[in-house]
Amino acid sequence: MRARCPSFLIAALLLANSVQALPPPSDLLARSRRAASTRATPTPTPSIQFQPTQTRPVAAPQGQHPSTVIVIDAGHGGFDRGGISGQRVSEKMMNLDVAQRLKAILIAYGYRVVMTRDSDVFIPLGTRVAIANSYRDAIFVCIHFNAAPRGSANGIETYFYSSQSLPLASAIHYYVAGGAPTPNRGVRRRGFYVLRRTTIPSVLVECGFLTNPTEAQYAQTVGYRQKLAEEIARGVRERSLVSSASTSNRLAAATPSVPLQPFIDQTHVRDPDLSPSRHSRKSSKSASKKKSSKSSGSSDEENTPKKKKKSTPKHTED
Repeated sequence: MRARCPSFLIAALLLANSVQALPPPSDLLARSRRAASTRATPTPTPSIQFQPTQTRPVAAPQGQHPSTVIVIDAGHGGFDRGGISGQRVSEKMMNLDVAQRLKAILIAYGYRVVMTRDSDVFIPLGTRVAIANSYRDAIFVCIHFNAAPRGSANGIETYFYSSQSLPLASAIHYYVAGGAPTPNRGVRRRGFYVLRRTTIPSVLVECGFLTNPTEAQYAQTVGYRQKLAEEIARGVRERSLVSSASTSNRLAAATPSVPLQPFIDQTHVRDPDLSPSRHSRKSSKSASKKKSSKSSGSSDEENTPKKKKKSTPKHTED
């Protein structure tokens, strides 16, 4: 019993020291709170949400009104194949394809589009003009591909007749010729029937020569025809941005502009590329009198119906 007493005393002394070393309960609680506050709190990972793509109509530039009616005329059609004799690629189908693509693009922009023909049918020139003139706030865009007896003839042309049509012709030609991998043959003033008889801004776009092997190959590809339609549509949208040379420098700093294109006046002069040779002219002189509906190189009929005949002209565009 006496031997055990020292051990009990030693244990008691050690327990007393340990108890005295511990901090009071209030200090322990404070320490635990401080440790919890300094511990880094994990940041929750936000869930990724994909917003659905909303298709919105492209806003037209200032000065453009999407309510403007665009009358698209796909040249030729039906029995009128277009082009010249012996031409391998049918022009009427190329015209219709580009016109339909142009229609889809302009509708997406918010424009109202009217087609003079939407299938392979023949529409007389007088009817095409009447459709265009039946709309007040409208423009008229005629789609064609070119042809010439000379197979090396190539390039893009845009035709107009009235002064009110020059800005539209300038804008469309600026983009079409700039986006095509073929020569720029320029803007030309010429008295085609559908341009001379329309009372609204009107243009005729020649999208290349189907009698040229290279351009005919381009025209037969979907991508090229889509590109043509896109550039024509861009010209339609930005026609109000056309500025003359005198104002282009002044407007360049503030507003992007499209230069007013110089033009070749062919109202009384025929293009040699679009005219037959002397030999072919002599050999076909008698035939041309009987078939006045077929000219030798232009893509649309220029001859006005004679005053004695008040009926709708029966001649084709060429």
